[in-house]
Amino acid sequence: MTAHSINFARMSSGRIVIVGGGAAGFFAVIAAAESGADVTVLEKTSRFLDKVRISGGGRCNVTHAFFESREFAARYPRGERNLLAPFQKFSAADTVAWFESRGVKLKTEDDGRMFPVTDSSQTIVDCLMHAAQKAGVSFRLNCAVESIAKLADGKFELKLSGGEKISCDKLLLATGGCRAVAAGQLAVSLGHSLESPVPSLFTFHIESPWLRSLAGISVGLAEASVPVAKLKERGPLLITHWGLSGPVILRLSAWGARELHGLDYKFPLLVNWLPKSDAEKISAELDSRRKMQPAKLVVNTPLAPLPSRLWEQLVLASGIAPDTRWAALSRSAQHNLVRQLTRTEFQVAGKSLNKDEFVTCGGVKLNEVNFKTMESRICPGLFFAGELLDIDGITGGFNFQAAWTTGFIAGNAMAV
Repeated sequence: MTAHSINFARMSSGRIVIVGGGAAGFFAVIAAAESGADVTVLEKTSRFLDKVRISGGGRCNVTHAFFESREFAARYPRGERNLLAPFQKFSAADTVAWFESRGVKLKTEDDGRMFPVTDSSQTIVDCLMHAAQKAGVSFRLNCAVESIAKLADGKFELKLSGGEKISCDKLLLATGGCRAVAAGQLAVSLGHSLESPVPSLFTFHIESPWLRSLAGISVGLAEASVPVAKLKERGPLLITHWGLSGPVILRLSAWGARELHGLDYKFPLLVNWLPKSDAEKISAELDSRRKMQPAKLVVNTPLAPLPSRLWEQLVLASGIAPDTRWAALSRSAQHNLVRQLTRTEFQVAGKSLNKDEFVTCGGVKLNEVNFKTMESRICPGLFFAGELLDIDGITGGFNFQAAWTTGFIAGNAMAV
């Protein structure tokens, strides 16, 4: 562990129960158990770490190669200020060191995302399971918590789905994002309040036949904006059977989660397909085509780096006939093409969520949690970690890092 590791004074912590067997829950489980605490993890489904297993297309985007806490925290539409200090205690560099000390090496891709060198999320799952088993954690699957009561002696009593009751001295809720308000009811029952949940990291439905005909085409760099919500992002863009996706769209959806929800996911979207150029430069390039390739068809001579099929559809969408040659391209038609290349307007008609990987904006209010320990300011002995909190990051490994960090801090604090 690096110099940012936490060194709490150790003493008997009593029994600890962690509700939720995902990324945040497991990191807390391991941190507490490796400190000698008696820890049990409860998971309502039949398998631990399912979201880790399917994340990143089965590769698991563990974290991101930003190693300065302020730079890292700036990637969270909700939670940036609260995460500054936690990232100084357990950063992306600490995550890399944590996994490497357990035999799992990570690699950095060109865009900064970090994956296991095996390109398999099972490597991460196996590492976490082995660490928890080695630390002596007690595991319980198919074990949903129906209710929690705080007893007069300060302990917690949990009623499980089968009617069984168990008690503990300290309790961590790491149940994941509040897809619906009901998912946060355990926290509410212990005195907490929730920021209402709305989706984040979603793709845009666009009912444009010419766009949908290009499904599968990607653009390395595009600029997408939602003027009505004052949102603008740059990044890779992917055309899908239902509209637009890719990092640039997911980032827009994260930063604008509440604003786009307020618009009922119906709004104009502008796309600049050549953000590295301006209208003047593009127009000059088109003038050059007219002089150098007068006999060629406009639809057959794309501007780099646009894919040829996308170029063809943009030319047609600007009103240029498919048999138009460069020599016959009018000034007004050229103006329309430049506008289409730099300011294509789509009407977004809805959203799509990745049912396995999507992130929720909303959850336990951050001012009700002490981020030095992740303990509740309202209910002593209660801790939180991961997406149950009103924290969410953009795509690229940021949500997993928030899970590792908050879980690590909570687990260590609970073991005191």
